[in-house]
Amino acid sequence: IRDVERSRGLGDVYKRQPEWNDKVYRGLWKEAFLLLDETNCLPEITGRVCPAPCEYSCVLGINDDPVTIRYNELTIIEKAFKEGYIKPKKIKNRIDKKIAVVGSGPAGLSCAVNLNYKGYYVTVFEKDKEVGGILRYGIPDFKLEKHIIERRVNIWKKEGIEFITGKEVGKDISVKDILKDYDAVCLAIGCRVPRDLKVEGRELKGIHFAMDYLIQSNKKVQGLNISEEEIIDARDKEVVVIGGGDTGADCIGTALRQGAKKVIQLEILPRPPERRPLDTPWPRYPFILRTSSSHEEGNVERKWQVSTKKFMGDNGKIKKLLCVEVRLKKEKNKMNVGKYIYTEGKIIKPITNDIKLIYIFKNNKIIDKYKFIQPEAHSQEAIMRFMNSHLKNYQPLFIMNEKEKIKLNNIVKETFNKFEFKDLILRDN
Repeated sequence: IRDVERSRGLGDVYKRQPEWNDKVYRGLWKEAFLLLDETNCLPEITGRVCPAPCEYSCVLGINDDPVTIRYNELTIIEKAFKEGYIKPKKIKNRIDKKIAVVGSGPAGLSCAVNLNYKGYYVTVFEKDKEVGGILRYGIPDFKLEKHIIERRVNIWKKEGIEFITGKEVGKDISVKDILKDYDAVCLAIGCRVPRDLKVEGRELKGIHFAMDYLIQSNKKVQGLNISEEEIIDARDKEVVVIGGGDTGADCIGTALRQGAKKVIQLEILPRPPERRPLDTPWPRYPFILRTSSSHEEGNVERKWQVSTKKFMGDNGKIKKLLCVEVRLKKEKNKMNVGKYIYTEGKIIKPITNDIKLIYIFKNNKIIDKYKFIQPEAHSQEAIMRFMNSHLKNYQPLFIMNEKEKIKLNNIVKETFNKFEFKDLILRDN
């Protein structure tokens, strides 16, 4: 815990976990909250859904269980709300500059909050009816209840941030008007471009992208009307989830809550060990078996080293999958970084004869065989196309995606350099 610089470098950048953990140990809850609040504008979110890489780099984890950093973070912020420590901040020195943030996911919200505290006048545009982006529509309520988002957004409104929802920039509001009315624009539109699985039978009905399913499910829970033709319902069905990551687990939990008879999850990679393997020593983030509550809530079967080769069905509807075993050999390159080499093994007996729904989610651990493009690449390409079409001569543009953190000054400069911008726009003067 005392190794402050080491912890900062290996956990989330610019956070002060060692300091506020120490305050918690001493019972100084308000001081702990003030330290936490310095670097994290959404600890009630990260405290619930963050994978907590900082815990795996905690020095205590070398020979013992690590400090429960994420749980401590959540406890601090919830106690702060309960004790009344959190109140809208007064922005004393306003800068006569208006900034538009397009997108209200975690990246857009973080950007808006930091810019507002700097003194800029900030307006957030969101095409959906409610603020939150992937937080609201992509994460199920059993992991993140939406009143948590509302509680924080209401504070930001009182602090001066304006939210315009149900309006899509480029459709309901012209780009020309945005550029005319604002001094700078931040595009934080996230990425909802899925990775498809282009195999025979992909056109069969009953095969859905994971995010389409989760977004619709969240909207149903919130009471929004979904037409009968569009509804994706797992009730009394056998479901297959292709992909073994967190999004796949969210699909499992959602399907079970809808009343699925059985859920099978397929993963192309080998079953990870339950303990940290030798090839990912401390402080690296280990590739270990992670079992969420969704895996334990019902009739769930997990299959490893399986690749889907064909979807089969009757009358245009999915019925079963043809899969093969995957042989994976891990080789290291000159940088001593391991990667999996993919070869196909024998054909597996068709998985279930009564599949009604399949949710496709490809994990971020890409096998060279498939040559999948990371969603961030899709997002950046889309933004660059948008810029080339509408913003050729317009410089005050700040680009983010949901994985980039906000830290004005140096980090802004690094972000601009990444996209080959020559001029910085977001200045205090």
